[in-house]
Amino acid sequence: MIQIFVTGGTLDKDYDPITGNLFFPSTHLPKMLSQANFSLDIKTRVLFKKDSLDIEDADRKIILQACKETESKQIVIIHGTDTMAKTARYLHLYLNKYFFDKTIILTGAMRPFNLGHSDAMFNLGGALMAVKNTRPGIFVVMNGQLLTAQEVVKNKTLGVFESSI
Repeated sequence: MIQIFVTGGTLDKDYDPITGNLFFPSTHLPKMLSQANFSLDIKTRVLFKKDSLDIEDADRKIILQACKETESKQIVIIHGTDTMAKTARYLHLYLNKYFFDKTIILTGAMRPFNLGHSDAMFNLGGALMAVKNTRPGIFVVMNGQLLTAQEVVKNKTLGVFESSI
């Protein structure tokens, strides 16, 4: 069974045409999984819904605890892109020494799923494929790449994730 934890991020945002603001409705994950016709055994849980710029270490502790408590060895975390690398390194620091038997993949989107022309489905599909076929550890899957927590950086100029190595 694959455990998916939702924390918010751009993937789950929606546009309010009256105010012009982006906001968090209920997660788009069930709709995404239905559209993709996934046949995997997946369990989802919303931990919180925040823009990743608003995620603090107290929130990372919630993610950490959820990863520790789940019986699943395969975990995907939906996360905003601005601090995804920071959360991956946090989990690597606090989980890696205790949970070598779990594969944890963080993913998200640069553009909200509901706005169309989004990378959300591509990244989610990549994350689900990676969590089933990658060795235990903490990784980020974005832009068709699988990057370790230790190497991943967001190139804000190009709008992509890449290796710092």
